[in-house]
Amino acid sequence: MALSPGDPAPEFDLTADDGSEVTLASLRGQKVVLYFYPKDDTPGCTRQACALRDAQADFDKVGATVLGVSPDSPESHARFRDKYALGFRLLADQDHATAEAYGAWGEKTNYGKTSMGIIRSAFVIDENGKIVLAKYNVKPEATAPGALAALASGE
Repeated sequence: MALSPGDPAPEFDLTADDGSEVTLASLRGQKVVLYFYPKDDTPGCTRQACALRDAQADFDKVGATVLGVSPDSPESHARFRDKYALGFRLLADQDHATAEAYGAWGEKTNYGKTSMGIIRSAFVIDENGKIVLAKYNVKPEATAPGALAALASGE
C-alpha cells in the first residue's frame, strides 16, 4: 500500500550499521529523510547514498536526519558506510517488514525477470511523524534534491 503526504509514517524499530536500535518514535521532534534502496555497494545504490552524503550540509541546515534502509545486514551496512564515508546511518530491514509498511516492497521486473524486492523510494517525515513526501521508483540522483525541496516547502 502506497503512502501519501499527510499519512502517519509507519513506526519501525531497526538495527543500524553501528549496532544501535533506531525507532521512528525516538526521532519525534526531528525531520527525517527515510530512503529505501535495494542493496549495499551496487552502482545505483552507491550513487544514491553518495548524493545524499554530498548534500549532508543542506540536510543539517534544515535539521533533517537522513536514514537509509535495505534488507542487507548491519555488518554489510557498516562496510558500505565506511567505504563511501557516509555521514548517516543505514538500517537493516532483513525481513523487509518496514519496507512493506512503507509500500517500498513489491514486484519488480529486471532484465525480463520478475521478483519481489525493494522499490527504490524516499520519504520525508515531519517532526510529528506525518509523511510530507512519498516518492516511489525514485531515481538515485533525484533522492537528495527531491527531499530537500520537500523540506524547504514544508518550512
